[in-house]
Amino acid sequence: MSDDDNIVDFNPWRDFNGAPVIDAFDPELDPKQIAIFMDAVFGYCEGLIPVRGFIDKGQGFGGKPHNIWIEADKTCVEKMITFANWAARTGTAVYVIPGTVAERGEAKASGIRQMQAIVADLDAGGIAAKLNHLVSYLGTPTLIIESGGRTAEDEKKLHVWWKLTEPAEGEDIALLCRLREVIARKAGADPHFGSAHQPIRVAGTVYHKSGIKRIVYIRDCEPSREFDLREFAQAVQDMPPLPGYPLEPEQVQISPKPGIDEVLVTPVREGGQDAFTRFQGASAAIGHYIRMVHEGRLGPREGWEAICQYNAAMLRPAWPLERLKAEADRLWRLHVERNGPALIRANAPPSATIPAYRLGALLDDTSPVPPGIIAPRLLTPGGMLVIGGAPKVGKSDFLISLLVHIAAGVPFLMFTPPRPLRVFYLQAEIDYHYLRERLQSIRLDEPILAAARDNLVITPKVRMLLNEQGVALVAAAINEHFADAPPDVICIDPIRNLFDGGPEGGGENGNNAMLFFLQERVEALRNAAAPEAGLILCHHTRKTSKKDLAQDPFQALSGASALRGFYTTGIIMHRPDEEKSERRLEFELRNGPALRPITVDKINGHWVEIDIKGERLVRKTLGEKLDAERIRKRDVILQLLHEEALEGRLYTINQFVERFENRAGLGGNKTIRERLGVLTTKGYVKFTRDHKAYDLPGARSPLGYLVVEGMLFGPAREHIDPQTGEIEERFTPVLPTHYKCPTNGALLPVEDPNGWVYHDGDEA
Repeated sequence: MSDDDNIVDFNPWRDFNGAPVIDAFDPELDPKQIAIFMDAVFGYCEGLIPVRGFIDKGQGFGGKPHNIWIEADKTCVEKMITFANWAARTGTAVYVIPGTVAERGEAKASGIRQMQAIVADLDAGGIAAKLNHLVSYLGTPTLIIESGGRTAEDEKKLHVWWKLTEPAEGEDIALLCRLREVIARKAGADPHFGSAHQPIRVAGTVYHKSGIKRIVYIRDCEPSREFDLREFAQAVQDMPPLPGYPLEPEQVQISPKPGIDEVLVTPVREGGQDAFTRFQGASAAIGHYIRMVHEGRLGPREGWEAICQYNAAMLRPAWPLERLKAEADRLWRLHVERNGPALIRANAPPSATIPAYRLGALLDDTSPVPPGIIAPRLLTPGGMLVIGGAPKVGKSDFLISLLVHIAAGVPFLMFTPPRPLRVFYLQAEIDYHYLRERLQSIRLDEPILAAARDNLVITPKVRMLLNEQGVALVAAAINEHFADAPPDVICIDPIRNLFDGGPEGGGENGNNAMLFFLQERVEALRNAAAPEAGLILCHHTRKTSKKDLAQDPFQALSGASALRGFYTTGIIMHRPDEEKSERRLEFELRNGPALRPITVDKINGHWVEIDIKGERLVRKTLGEKLDAERIRKRDVILQLLHEEALEGRLYTINQFVERFENRAGLGGNKTIRERLGVLTTKGYVKFTRDHKAYDLPGARSPLGYLVVEGMLFGPAREHIDPQTGEIEERFTPVLPTHYKCPTNGALLPVEDPNGWVYHDGDEA
C-alpha cells in the first residue's frame, strides 16, 4: 500500500507486510482485546464496519487516512487484527465508526444502519469523579478502556461503553446519539459523540501520539453486561449533571415530552418528521393506558385494545404488534415496580344483538329500495364485490383507478357512483413510498384527483392478519378517519395477505376457512365500522387452462364454492392473449341483470374499453409478426446506441447505418435508415451538436450525433469524496440539443434537455 492510497478494498490475504517499518512495535497489539472490543461494539450488527487508519500526530511524519470496510461477521476480528498489525508498524492509529453501513464507501451519519453500544469519551480533567458519577447512575459499563492519552493532570483518558441488548436501527439511532450527547454534557465528556459517524479507537491497538506508544487497554470488562435502550434512556434522563457542569434544561433533555392530550390526537410519521417521534408518541400513549388499567379505570383487554387502536390510527406506519407488546410489557413492569400492585378491573362481557323483524313489519315497509353504491348494481348497500385475477394481471392498478373515480363521484368505464363516495382502502401489497409513487403517476384530470383527495383513505402495506385483533385495529382506523360519517365503501386488497382461516388454520382454498374469514372477519369489520357500506375484495385466482377459464371463469377463484355463495357481484380479470396488454372483464351479478363482458386496456395512463371490432380480421398472425419485428428493431437500435455510448462512441445517422448494416438482425442500409427516420420523428431518438462536451470531433452531418433517453458517455471516471473516502464511478450524461419536428421534419432546438418528450404514444 502506498501513502497515496486513500481507500482500501480489504483483502485478508494481503496483510500489508510490504509496508515500511517506522519503529519496532513496542508494545505489541493485543488480539484478545481486539476480539472483546469487536464483540461488544459489533457482535449483534449486520453490514459493513467502517475502519479508519489515521497517522497519530507528533511522530514527525504525516500521511493520508486509510479507509477500509469489513463485514460484521465471524471474520471481522481476524481482518481487524491484520489491519492493526500493519497500522502498528506504520505509526497509524486504528479507529472505527461504531456502527455498520450497507455499502462500501459509506461513512456519513446518514449512512449508519445499526449501532449496538453507547460510549462516553472521558478526555478532560476529573476523570475518576466522572466515571464514578456515570457508574452510580447508569450502571456498571460493559467496557472501560484506557484510550492511551493523558490529561494535563496525568490522568488516563477513558472510553466507557454500555452494550445494548440488540442493535439500534432507524429512529433508535437518533435516540442513541442523543443519549451519547446528553451523557457528555452531564458528565463533562467529549460532546462530538452526538454524531453517529464520530470515529473512536479500537481496544487492543497501539496509540502512537508524540512518539509515545501505549496499548489501547481494556481496564475492566463484563461482556455479559447489556442494557435495554429504553431503560437506559430513562436512566440518562434521570441522571443529574455532575457538580460543576451547570446546563440549560434543553441541553440535557433527551427529547421533548408531548402532553397526552396532544399525543392521542396527533398522527406522527417515521423519521422524526413531526414535533415528536413515533417512539415518544407510542410511549406516552402506552403509559397513559397503563395508568388507567393500573388504577382500575380500564380492564386489561380494553387497555390493550386502546393501545392497538392508537398504534393503528396515529403511528405512520404503525409499529409491528411484537414491538408494541414488548414496549407495553416493559412499561407495565416499571409502573408496577414504582406504584405497587394494580387494581384490576374485570372486562365487561361482550354484548351483541341479532337484528330480526316480524313478518308484518316487513310487509308494511314500503320504503324505496336503497340506490346502488356503484351502478349498474355492481355494488349495493351491504353487498360484496370480489375482483379476481391472476398475479400481475393488473388488479390493484385497475382497483386504484376505480376507487379514485368513485371517490370523486365520476364514472369509470361503465360504472357510475351516485355521488362522491367515502372509501377506506386496506391494502397489503404496496409499501408507502411505492404507493405514493404509483398514485402520483396516475394520469387523471386534476378535477378528478382534487375531488377524491379527502374521500379516499389508503393504508400503506399492512403486515398483519385480519384476525380478531386485526378487525379491531382496522375498525379503529376507519372510525378515526371517518369520524363524522362512516365510509360508503371498504376495500380489502388482497384477501391472501390478510387471510385468517380461524382456529383450524385452514388456507384460502378451503371452503370452511374461506367462509369463516368472510363471516367472522370481513363481515365483522363492516359491522364494527360501517354496517351499510359496500365491500370490495381483491383476490387471486388459481392456475387454470384457457378452456376452463372460458367455460366458467369464476370457478378459478380460490375458495370459490364458499366465495361465490357469499358475494353479490364477481369480476374476473384475465388476459385472453398473453402476448397482448388487453384484459377481459367477466361479470357475475346476484342483484341485477347480467352484464356483458368487456375488453379493457391501459392507454396513456387511463383504463379504457377496447372496441374489439377494430381487431385485424385478415392475415392477423402475419400483421402481428410484422408489428413485433418493428418493435424488436426499435429496441435493438436504442440498446446499441446506449451500449456504444458507454464505450465512448457516438454516431451520426450515416455512421450508425454503415456500422450496423446486417448486424443484430437490423437488415440492410435502407431498412435501418427507415427505422431511424421513424424513431427520430416519434421522439425516441434526438440529436446533440455539442460535440465538445464529449471530446469528440464535430459531426459531418448537420443533424449531429444520435441521442436516446438516459444515455451515458463513457468510460466512467472515479470520483473520491475527500471527507468520507467514498468512491463513485461517474459517467457523463448525453443530453440532446435538437429534435426532429414530427409535423414538418425540421430540426428544432430542445427547450429542456432533461425532459424527454415523445411525439407519438404508438409503438415505433
